Amino acid sequence: MKYRVRHTTTYAYRKPVDLAAHMMHLLPRALPQQVVSSADLATTPAAARCTEGADHFGNRVSWLFLDLPHAAFEVRMSASIEVAFAAPPEAAATPVWESIAAAVRAGGAEAWQVAEFAFASPMAPADPAVGAYAAVSFPAGRPVLAGLLDLTARINRDFAFRSGVTTIATPVARVLRLRAGVCQDFSHVMIAGLRALGLPARYVSGYIRTRPPPGRTARRGADQSHAWVGAWLGPEHGWIGLDPTNDVVVQNEHVVLGWGRDYGDVSPVRGVLLGGGSHKLSVSVDLEAV
Repeated sequence: MKYRVRHTTTYAYRKPVDLAAHMMHLLPRALPQQVVSSADLATTPAAARCTEGADHFGNRVSWLFLDLPHAAFEVRMSASIEVAFAAPPEAAATPVWESIAAAVRAGGAEAWQVAEFAFASPMAPADPAVGAYAAVSFPAGRPVLAGLLDLTARINRDFAFRSGVTTIATPVARVLRLRAGVCQDFSHVMIAGLRALGLPARYVSGYIRTRPPPGRTARRGADQSHAWVGAWLGPEHGWIGLDPTNDVVVQNEHVVLGWGRDYGDVSPVRGVLLGGGSHKLSVSVDLEAV
């Protein structure tokens, strides 16, 4: 599936900002299953300096510096992308989940690169209640993908998609009690639960096609950005994307920006400002199938 993406983020400040430095995860990541034909960033005001590189996780990062006073800041990303993620293997053909957790604990050539995603992180901490919730999907001897699909479906069924009841700083323990939130909340709950079982899980940031073709079900997600979970099936099958907000396996309706341990690693725009005071933020995303 081919897509055109246009993402605009605008900050309006109560007072002028004298100096600003921003770090942005806004350029889509090139993957074997995701071909990025073009991707560009533009800002108003124009940056005095802008550099690009990769972070610890291999995501594309842009750093820019603004040295003139400004009352507003706007960043625009446009990209052309083709995605075709492979269909998942048969759930029964995947290893039992205990063997995945054991491989991660042992490390070595098969698992050392994924082990960092098995540890708690600031937004997906070790929480006993979240771990107990996830454990229901993983009885002894269950194939790992069968457990993952069950947990994805349970979160989709048990949690109401409701914006405004949480913020990005809402702890997973509170989300579990509320049984409501948005895609970032559901992803953090699932990630924290899997890590409690010793299973690697990563936070994936990107976009979803919320307006489906005729005859297809509309997807739930913000018209700003989307988040889902990457889970490791072992060295034979590698990583798979699971979207608990929509109870789907990621194939051709999602566009990947990047991934990390949680949202904090792949925040779209993060900055340090001199001046500005309070601000208003607006974000718009247009993901168009071509």
